[in-house]
Amino acid sequence: MQTVHSIAELRHALRHTTRPAFVATMGNLHAGHLALVAQAKPLGDATVASIFVNRLQFLPHEDFDSYPRTFEADRDKLEAAGCDVLFAPRERDLYPEPQTFKVQPDPALADLLEGEFRPGFFTGVATVVMKLFMAVFAGKAQGTAVFGKKDYQQLMVIRRMVQQFALPIDIAGHETERADDGLALSSRNGYLSTEERSHALQLAQALQALARDAAAALPAQLPTLESAAMQALAALGWQPDYLTVRRRADLLPPQAGDGAGQLVALGAARLGSTRLIDNLEF
Repeated sequence: MQTVHSIAELRHALRHTTRPAFVATMGNLHAGHLALVAQAKPLGDATVASIFVNRLQFLPHEDFDSYPRTFEADRDKLEAAGCDVLFAPRERDLYPEPQTFKVQPDPALADLLEGEFRPGFFTGVATVVMKLFMAVFAGKAQGTAVFGKKDYQQLMVIRRMVQQFALPIDIAGHETERADDGLALSSRNGYLSTEERSHALQLAQALQALARDAAAALPAQLPTLESAAMQALAALGWQPDYLTVRRRADLLPPQAGDGAGQLVALGAARLGSTRLIDNLEF
């Protein structure tokens, strides 16, 4: 595996490829990230992964400075997974000057759910992903990028961005990887204390119950069910931001006629100081 740091080095490393397959990460890799690499490998003639903790998508009070950085271990995991090129830019490599030009996603998609509780988050995500795409895929006729479905809304934003800008990139989603007990794998799970980890599955369980109840309910009943789910999770010691049922197509509330196979339950909640997200399609 070749490790490069600058965009020029990356483009040189990929000069003979025609259809790279790309996985973007912020490092602190776990089995979920490696599953994305495994999915990417047969989809291109070179498998590329990036490690970059993107300052633009963190709010001032969030964990940019303390976000786990485990580069040596991450590099070893990617090499063992068969990654061909690791792009590990320093901040000055990706942002050599202040990034004043940014990608502003459609507020109809980006300003709800995660966007409501983390304003500006998806602008930071879309901007860095666009820049990474330009670094990896410049001059290529086609390519593929693989993203996890745990970050459900993020995946939708990136797909819309690629569609709107007519980028020659296929966006592939990968099902959420889970621990043996069902907890969605996340780099932030490492923040959980032993006791918190024993309760962390409660978010997924709350979404399962909400999806079950919503499947048998009318759209007008959903706000009551969502409120009850929030209260139940709060009673277990969580601080929920949202537990909600939305349409998969646009993340808007379901309407009459929306049913099985069209909906997703999404949740975000804080357990202690750790904010976790999860979702369940149904």
